[in-house]
Amino acid sequence: MPSPFSIRLCNWDEARADARRVRELVFVREQGVPLELEMDDQDGVCDHALGYAGDGLAVATGRLLPDGHIGRMAVLKQWRGKGAGALVLCALVDLARNRRHARARLNAQAYASGFYRRYGFEVCGPEFMEAGMPHVPMELDLNAGRR
Repeated sequence: MPSPFSIRLCNWDEARADARRVRELVFVREQGVPLELEMDDQDGVCDHALGYAGDGLAVATGRLLPDGHIGRMAVLKQWRGKGAGALVLCALVDLARNRRHARARLNAQAYASGFYRRYGFEVCGPEFMEAGMPHVPMELDLNAGRR
């Protein structure tokens, strides 16, 4: 069955409105992260992935930093568990692999680490606090299976 979502990879100028809306709804309003922590100076150097529902509404977002770090993964609450986050994550991992990064890294909110494990990420360090929430560092070996 085809996915009900489409993915768009783009730069910050193209992603800004949709990515900012999703991130503000998830991180700032839902999770209480201060806006000044959520929005940083890294967006302009990142590639962004946006997940769109069939009606054209952006429902998921994430970004890839130049060093292969994936961050700011967010899915609107009513769309969680439906595949949009998985498509965004896979698009960012594929982009990191195409850029020949040896590893994709991310800092997962601890409660969401199981989601990332399903896609091959492993915890690679101790739990820490970020923006008032427990996180774990995770990584994925992008060279596994390469010849």
